[in-house]
Amino acid sequence: MEDEPTVGETTDPESRGVVLLDAVWRGKIVRDHPEVASYLREILRAVAAPDHVGPDPTFKARTRYYARGVGPSRWLMVVVSYEQTPARIVSAFANRKDPRSWSA
Repeated sequence: MEDEPTVGETTDPESRGVVLLDAVWRGKIVRDHPEVASYLREILRAVAAPDHVGPDPTFKARTRYYARGVGPSRWLMVVVSYEQTPARIVSAFANRKDPRSWSA
């Protein structure tokens, strides 16, 4: 991890360090979800101060962080993997649907 360039870092609501690797940002997030390419700051903020937090239904060691009304759609969802230290953002994308466990 030390030699892997990052494009950003933040802490989650439990004060754990979270990084976004350049390879993930360019090679996955921006490639697969170009609509969020200009929302790097908001992606990091979604992890630091989310409007909603939920488990990832597929991977036990991952958490989904949501920012409402941020980005190109109703929700900005950011997936963080806690399988390593520091934790890593592994995905981010815009979503129109409310999170499953969301209640306004």
